[in-house]
Amino acid sequence: MSRPRIVFMGTPDFAVASLEACFDLGDVVAVVTQPDKPKGRGNTVTAPPVKELALARGVPVFQPAKLRTPPFVEELRRFQPDVCVVTAYGRILPKDILELPPKGCVNVHGSLLPRFRGAAPIQWSIAHGDSETGVSLMVMDEGLDTGPVLAMKRMPIGPEDTSATMYPKLAALGGEVLRESLPAYLSGALKPVPQPGEGVVLAPIIEKDEGKLDFTRTAVALERRLRAFTPWPGAFTTLGGKLVKVHRVRVADGQGAPGSVLSAGTEGLEVACGEGSLVLLDIQPEGKRVMKAADFLMGHKLAVGSQPFGT
Repeated sequence: MSRPRIVFMGTPDFAVASLEACFDLGDVVAVVTQPDKPKGRGNTVTAPPVKELALARGVPVFQPAKLRTPPFVEELRRFQPDVCVVTAYGRILPKDILELPPKGCVNVHGSLLPRFRGAAPIQWSIAHGDSETGVSLMVMDEGLDTGPVLAMKRMPIGPEDTSATMYPKLAALGGEVLRESLPAYLSGALKPVPQPGEGVVLAPIIEKDEGKLDFTRTAVALERRLRAFTPWPGAFTTLGGKLVKVHRVRVADGQGAPGSVLSAGTEGLEVACGEGSLVLLDIQPEGKRVMKAADFLMGHKLAVGSQPFGT
């Protein structure tokens, strides 16, 4: 077919590489993104990254608060899209939009489907201790990331990777999978394959409390969760009733009552977990800068055997 007419739907930085790929692959006739929102300490109303790129390229931008009412599908129908490409848009698409383009809606999803269907696949893949992740290009249906898959690209998760380090790499991979597979799908050369029924894991929205360090968990699990929830909500605990953010840790094999101090010195602050122990290396006391745990301990005496965390 000639250059396809594409409506792109996406919002954050993660979607920018996908939008750039669409500019290369076809005529982007409209972009749909989330409304501008307050951001930062000053609550400055800020446009989504996808909107900024679309405006720079002279593409009409729509930011509906809701997709169903008034019938937003009629707005899109005017552009006569051949396909909708969706990457991290942030809303469930109603049936009338899914069925509008002749080639349907395709989604760039940040996991190896059917593993980690849902809003936060990158974070949960790290939290679960997966050794690899990737992106899937699928044809959307009315389910939650249940549509048939067109292509996948894989990427290892390193032992020090966080959500912050994986995010841009997977975003770029999303652009790659579109460039490699969307033309073949639109021409009919690439057929979607139904997802297998086994291996489904859900990746729900991350709540702030996910970052709270529960020392009854294993040390390995807590270390993974710290990396998974960096940069948000981060890992944190309380000490003497005050919040302490934990930025860097090391897994050790100490034993003791969960939450108890096993050692406190130049090597860091070792805390017993449900299995093994966690050496806190870089911490940030409430209202203070990030510091080495050893520096923090120079002014704070924590008795070995005490259980000050969570108090």
